Amino acid sequence: MPDLELQGVSPLSFNCEGGLILNRSTFIMQPGQALELENFEPDVGGGYKRMLGFRPFVNQIVPETNSSGEAVLMSTQFNNFVLAARGEKIFSSASSELSQGIASATAMTGAGTLNLDSTDGFSSSGTVQINSEIFTYTGKTALTLTGVTRATSSTTAAAHAVDDVVSETWTVRDTGRTNAARYNFERYNFDGNEKIIVVDQTNAPTIFNTSLTATDVSNSAVAGAKHIAAFKNHMFYSGMSATPQEIVFSEPFDEDAFVSGQGAGSIKVDDTIVGLRAFRGDLFIFCENRIFKLGGSSLSDFAIVPVTRNIGCVNGFTILEFAGDLVFLGPDGLRTVAGTARIGDVELGTISTNVQQLFRDNLTNAEAFVSLVIPDKTQYRIFFSKEGQAQTSSLGAICVMKGQAFEFSTMKGIRPACADTVVEAGDVVAIHGGFDGFVYRQERGNTFDGTLINAKYRSPDLSMGDPGVRKHMQRVNINYAPESTLDADLFVRYDYESSNSIRPAPYPLDSTNVAGTYGSSTYGNAVYGGPSQPIVRKAVEGSGFAVALRVEDGATATAPYTLKGFQLEFQVGARR
Repeated sequence: MPDLELQGVSPLSFNCEGGLILNRSTFIMQPGQALELENFEPDVGGGYKRMLGFRPFVNQIVPETNSSGEAVLMSTQFNNFVLAARGEKIFSSASSELSQGIASATAMTGAGTLNLDSTDGFSSSGTVQINSEIFTYTGKTALTLTGVTRATSSTTAAAHAVDDVVSETWTVRDTGRTNAARYNFERYNFDGNEKIIVVDQTNAPTIFNTSLTATDVSNSAVAGAKHIAAFKNHMFYSGMSATPQEIVFSEPFDEDAFVSGQGAGSIKVDDTIVGLRAFRGDLFIFCENRIFKLGGSSLSDFAIVPVTRNIGCVNGFTILEFAGDLVFLGPDGLRTVAGTARIGDVELGTISTNVQQLFRDNLTNAEAFVSLVIPDKTQYRIFFSKEGQAQTSSLGAICVMKGQAFEFSTMKGIRPACADTVVEAGDVVAIHGGFDGFVYRQERGNTFDGTLINAKYRSPDLSMGDPGVRKHMQRVNINYAPESTLDADLFVRYDYESSNSIRPAPYPLDSTNVAGTYGSSTYGNAVYGGPSQPIVRKAVEGSGFAVALRVEDGATATAPYTLKGFQLEFQVGARR
C-alpha cells in the first residue's frame, strides 16, 4: 500500500468506544466517543451495535377488565408459564417459537404437526396463534404440537417462518384484584417447592405454586404491600399505605405465618420505603432519602445499619442486580450500592456522569420508569415511560459495563409499563408489558413491533489536533460488521454542522462483501468466504476546519450491524 504521508495525505484512525458523552467539550472528547448514540448499544465485543427490536411474546392481547386503556401491570415467566396482570386479574399463557417454517399451502386438517423449540407450559390440547392465524391441536410431545388443524376461527392460512412466535390463549389464574397497581414479585423455595409471590400495592399478597394455584396471604398487616423480598428464609413485606416506614417479616420458611414468638416481627426506619432487595448476605432497604441494610439471620440478631442518610432512590422498580452490584435510580442519575457505600460522595457514587443531562431532563414524573437487565450483554436498560407519551417518542438509556467502565447510549421508541428478565437453561428472556395490553419480548426482530428502528450515531467534531487548519477530506474508511443486508447511510459534516458549510450527499453502506454464514444468510445477499468485518473505503468530498461523521438507518428495516471504527484520510490545507 502506498505511504499516505508521501502523498500528502494524513490518516486519523479510531475505534468506536467510550459511548455517549454529554458532559464534555467536543475539543477534549476522544474520537471514538459519541455525541449522539441513539438505538445503538455499546457492545461488549467492541464497537457500537444497532440494537435488536421487540415483538409480541404472546400473540394474543391480555384481556381487559373495564377499559382497553388498561396497561399490563406485571409481565414475567414462572415454571414455563408467561404470567401477566391487567385490570383486576392475573393470567397465564405459554409461548415458544417455530423450529420449522410452515408454507401457506401446507394442509393441516386434523393430522398436522407444528414443530416448536419447546412445548413446556402448553396444554395437552387447545388453541394456539401464529401471527394472525389460529390453529387447534389435540396432543403434544416435547417439541411438537400434534393433531393440528389450521386456519380455524375464520382465520386464513399463511406462511410462517422459523422463529415466529407460537402462543396459547390467556387463562385466568386470579380475580378480584380491585384497584391493583404495578406489581412486584419474588420467586422462592422455602419447602422444596418453587413458588412465586406477587404484591400489587392494594390487595393481599398472592402465592402461586407451580400449577398456578393462587393462595392469598391471610395477615391483614401486609395487605396492600408494594415491595416483597425473600431473605434468610423469611418473607419481607413493605410499602403498606398505612405504615410506609415499616417492614413486616414472616416466620422462617412460612410466608403466611406471623406469630412473633415463632420468629416473625417488624422493623421501622425513619423514611418512606421505596424498595427491598436481598444482595450479598444483606437486605437493602431503599427509601426516598436514605438507604439502609439489614444484617443477621433471624429475629434474634436482625440489625439495621445505614448505608447513607443523604441519598435515596427515586423509583424502586429501577433497583436491579447488574454487573455484580445493585444499580438504582437516584436523584442525580444511576448509582450503585457499592459505590455509594464505599465512597459516600454524591458525584463519585454516580455512574451516569457522562450522560447526566439525559437524566436531568427526564427525571420529572419518574414513578412510571421501568428497568431490566440483559445479563449476556452486561447491559442495564432504563425506560423513561411517562403518562400519555407516544411510544415512538419515548426515551430511555442503555448502560453497559465494559471492563471497569460504564458506557451509555440512548433508546427511542420503547415504552414499557412493566418488565422482567428471566434466564432459563442459558436463554435470556427479556420481556415487557405494554400500555396497549400486549406482552412483548425484547431482543427479537429488526423493528419495534413493526415500527422502523431509527438508529443514529454521531462522532465528536474532529479537528485532528488543530482546529485552525483546514482539512481537505479524501476518504473515510469504515470498519463495520453487518449481520445481514442493511440499509444505512454515512454522512460527512463540516465545521460543527454550520449552515454555511458544505453538506455532501449521504454515502450508502451495504453488505455486498460481507461473509455469509451457512444456515443464516440469504443466498444472493452475502459473499461466502468474504470478510465478516469489512473495511469499506468511501471517497468523500468537502473540506472544513473540523469534521464529524454520522451514520443513520435508512427507510427499510435492517438487521443489526456494528460500527467498529473509522479512518479519515485528509490533506492539510491553509490556516485561517
